[in-house]
Amino acid sequence: MSLTDLLRTALRSVSANKLRAALTMLGVVIGVASVIAMLALGNGARAAVDATFKSLGANQIQIGQRFEMQDGEFSATGKTLTYSEGLDMPRSAPLVERVEMSVSKTLRARFGRASIEISAIGTTADALDGILAGGDVQPVGWTSGDSMTTEDLISEGRFFTTDEVYAGAPVCVLGYQTALDLFSGDNPIEETIWIDRTRCTVIGVLAELESTDIQQRYQSDPNEVLIMPISTMIQELYEEEPSVYMTAHVTDADRIEEAKEQITAYLREKHEIEQDAEGVYQDDFDMTTRNDILGQQQEAARTFSLLLAAMATVSLVVGGIGIMNVMLVSVTERTREIGVRLAVGAKQRDIVSQFLLEAIIISASGGLAGIVLGILAIPFAAALNQGVALLYPGSILLAFVVAVVIGIAFGLYPAMRAARLDPIEALRYE
Repeated sequence: MSLTDLLRTALRSVSANKLRAALTMLGVVIGVASVIAMLALGNGARAAVDATFKSLGANQIQIGQRFEMQDGEFSATGKTLTYSEGLDMPRSAPLVERVEMSVSKTLRARFGRASIEISAIGTTADALDGILAGGDVQPVGWTSGDSMTTEDLISEGRFFTTDEVYAGAPVCVLGYQTALDLFSGDNPIEETIWIDRTRCTVIGVLAELESTDIQQRYQSDPNEVLIMPISTMIQELYEEEPSVYMTAHVTDADRIEEAKEQITAYLREKHEIEQDAEGVYQDDFDMTTRNDILGQQQEAARTFSLLLAAMATVSLVVGGIGIMNVMLVSVTERTREIGVRLAVGAKQRDIVSQFLLEAIIISASGGLAGIVLGILAIPFAAALNQGVALLYPGSILLAFVVAVVIGIAFGLYPAMRAARLDPIEALRYE
């Protein structure tokens, strides 16, 4: 028989039992729809990881205190990371261009009779560069797409310098709203305010800022801050020097591993860390880069995607078992028909092809319906994943191909069984 005749015969056989064929397709439909929806969720999870860490530059190294589990609790090990180590790091690690550090504390600021509780931030002289690179805030009314400099973030006065950070100068820069609350619109430059019991000279006021994320604008106000040199804040406003978190900016992103080695050697010398009896260094600090974080997060997202795909594949296998069951029933019902075909000269491969085509038609039809259902289900699946889902065209093709393969795999045995029937015994079958 020609392929056209086989296809026509298979279509006629499937359409003769529309309800049974539709119920058989249902397992494939659900399986394909699940595969598409689950793959979209997995792709969305990986895309969310990329978006979350895109602001972390490829030339940055995060350095923090190492914590270990002791007596059921995480506690810091070894010596703390000090701000002075961060300030001196570029001198000892040539590949380190600069180091950003910050500490924060809620304090009370006073000027005259005005007194407010404020979030005080101690940081380095290049903090505005970090704010600019982060892209989380912008001056109010800023036109999207326009280039921005650190000067655009200052409305009055100036920011403190590296020399002032090294010297622990008693200077500070006020957020836009902080300046209004303390000075009621008067010029605050060169005025002295009190932060708890520490005097501080105002040298600058930030521009009125807003979050670039509209949803974040109602959750926190970037204008209610006070910024001062990290050295001044730690020396004057902390009873015990805290461990600081550092971000080292490397001059060449391609040499970031070499920069990590330089930083490691510098901190080991500062913390007097030596090899133990086994020749191993017990470092009391951790370093991570964007690649480290992305690699870990993407591996977790990849595992999540594989798990979801495996769950969806189970549905397809169940659908395939349904196809096999129905095809076996069909072989039993059509035993005499098979005997007649064999008796009049039909070859075994013709019988195999006919029943295999029927299984493929059922699985392919279910695959097409499942694709439509899966695409429609993606918005509902995304609602369960914080609105993150991403459908690639390749996922659709993959789901359809798997559905057809399932039809072939589970339809082959019934087809072979039908082709191996003895013509005489088949004709006698009642």
